[in-house]
Amino acid sequence: MTEFQNESCSLNDSLLNFQEVITKPVVSVVIVNYNGEKFLKKCLEGLLIQTYLNIEIIIVDNASTDNSVEYLKSFFKELIIIVNSSNLGFAGGVNTGIRKAQGALIMTLNNDTWPDSNCVERLVSEMTSDDHTGMCAAKMLFPDTSINSAGIFISRSGAAWDRGKFEADKGQYNSREEIFGPCAGAALYRRKMLDEIGLFDEDFFLYMEDVDLAFRAHLAGWKCIYVPEAVVYHYHGGTAGFMSDLTVYYGNRNILWYTIKNYPLKTLLTSLPWIIGRNLATIPYYAFKGQGKVIFQSKIDGIIGIPKMWAKRRLIRMTVKASEINRFF
Repeated sequence: MTEFQNESCSLNDSLLNFQEVITKPVVSVVIVNYNGEKFLKKCLEGLLIQTYLNIEIIIVDNASTDNSVEYLKSFFKELIIIVNSSNLGFAGGVNTGIRKAQGALIMTLNNDTWPDSNCVERLVSEMTSDDHTGMCAAKMLFPDTSINSAGIFISRSGAAWDRGKFEADKGQYNSREEIFGPCAGAALYRRKMLDEIGLFDEDFFLYMEDVDLAFRAHLAGWKCIYVPEAVVYHYHGGTAGFMSDLTVYYGNRNILWYTIKNYPLKTLLTSLPWIIGRNLATIPYYAFKGQGKVIFQSKIDGIIGIPKMWAKRRLIRMTVKASEINRFF
């Protein structure tokens, strides 16, 4: 091939790349970081090799005390870095990034993850194929390739958990399908939907904020599609730990809050035996594990917050019948 032909091919490639950038929607990837310096390199490098080109990367640092910010500033100049003066939790941190974002699509990504090179492209392909899709869930795998999350399940008791968690990945979650919601550790959201229903509830701080947002989305008539070809690897617990006092407190407090806030009234009333039973049962369960004080405090604070959550119901767009929600239990 002649030098002229080489230059011509290079020019054609550049034009094709430019055409893709200007015709495809911008995806704003928002990553919340707190003392996660050791995870950032792998996470960011995974984003830099994406086959989908029209991406902006926003890192929101929640007042880290390690060298995260210094490392980020040295990484590459196109990175958008927002440094909060205090720790706003996941909800407050990701909202800060979303408000700064330019994209029509918002991808939330945990700092202790790394995506396959075609992950964003596959999520975008699904999202843009149906205007009623407001959320897409990636397949999240642990580093040993067992399943971390294939989307979110919900129950009448308020318990919400990751589909397939800790199962060996044998293809049992390899079908694209409608599910309740994505784990926000690796999710794609339509900006139009977020503008309509609101961002993550910052009162939740950590945990269940993605369940609350998915609930509000469904109540407003949006749907979520699970995209198994979009794979993200996740260390899990890189910031808050696994079964730590922090995760036990916020997870168990917020389970009570999102049910009070979002369940359609008839569903809420008929689910009360399960909600009350589960919230009572968790106290001796965690007490036996040596976390009695933290679980008791989470329930006390959860009850104190019920009036505030009840008041928020007035702000939620409930345009679908309760049966549309109940089918996910």
